[in-house]
Amino acid sequence: MPSSLHSHQYQIFRSLLVVAREESGLTQVQVAHRLKKPQSYVSKYERGERRLDFTEFVELADVLEIDTTDFIANYQTALEPTSKVRRSKK
Repeated sequence: MPSSLHSHQYQIFRSLLVVAREESGLTQVQVAHRLKKPQSYVSKYERGERRLDFTEFVELADVLEIDTTDFIANYQTALEPTSKVRRSKK
């Protein structure tokens, strides 16, 4: 079984985080500074070398000024084609 860090679902999550950061107009350096972390922290979770836990995601959402409910809805929408395939196999 592949690591969840490299799953299709986590790739979608990471992509949405990158889009959210870019739409916020912030660089990785600026996000890291606001999180009081090194820039490599941001780079690693964006590239999939490091996993974000829930509390880190919420803190990041605050920095990016994104609504977590909207973000999750966008994530679920992005997963729909995958979810439909899974349902058809049952």
